[in-house]
Amino acid sequence: MFVTRFAPSPTGYLHLGHALSALAAFDAAREAGGRFLVRIEDIDAGRSRPDFENAIFEDLAWLGLSWEEPVRRQSAHMAEYAAPLQSLIERNLVYRCFRTRKEIAEAIASAPHGAVDERFTGEALPPDEEAQRLADGDTFAWRLSLKKARAALGPAYFTLVFEDESGLVRAEPERHGDVVLARKDFGTSYHLASVWDDALQGVTHVIRGEDLREAAHLHVLLQRLLELPQPVYRHHRLVLGEDGKRLAKRDQSATLRALREAGKTPADVRGLVGL
Repeated sequence: MFVTRFAPSPTGYLHLGHALSALAAFDAAREAGGRFLVRIEDIDAGRSRPDFENAIFEDLAWLGLSWEEPVRRQSAHMAEYAAPLQSLIERNLVYRCFRTRKEIAEAIASAPHGAVDERFTGEALPPDEEAQRLADGDTFAWRLSLKKARAALGPAYFTLVFEDESGLVRAEPERHGDVVLARKDFGTSYHLASVWDDALQGVTHVIRGEDLREAAHLHVLLQRLLELPQPVYRHHRLVLGEDGKRLAKRDQSATLRALREAGKTPADVRGLVGL
């Protein structure tokens, strides 16, 4: 059974880029005689708002989309993400990182390769030092150890692949470094929650913008470590604004809400995104 999903975050109004993702996923599910799901990825409690969530449903319905109920909201299932995290903790595949963002930036800047991106690799503190930091109540992040993930998988690490529109792609999780999977006071991250939910919901095809292609390199590693099924990935082109840059939620003129108020129809939106 073909199962795909549209998984927006309710941190702003949907724009034309979101419309392309939602319509592409919905059309693919309908053509395959499969299922189309909507998932609300609202783990960012500080930026997620109920009015944005309501607007998401209004916009999708206006576009003519229908989806299965109930809709999964990640904020209502935060306790569930403890299971995959605990699995990784017990296998010593994650470590507590106590470095601040400033310290991490300094570590990256001083790396021998001169990296200027946000990739970071580290290691756990000595047990006595870690125990003291915990006793002091210091904050920390649970980071995935790429070094230990490679050791755990052995040669299989170098055969990790994912399927996308170009065929089979060799996964390179090292592009992400030791990513944060959870924090002391926050039980999950986008990466962990998304991978877990896709497996839980039986998603077979992930259809999204090419700006998220890089995430697939990490997600297939998490899927292998957690023994989760691996979906097929399809990454579509991005919808660009008049300045040639990809649309963001701050681009109010391209929101579906604004287009609807300006008299545009769902058919117009399909034309604007090239469908």
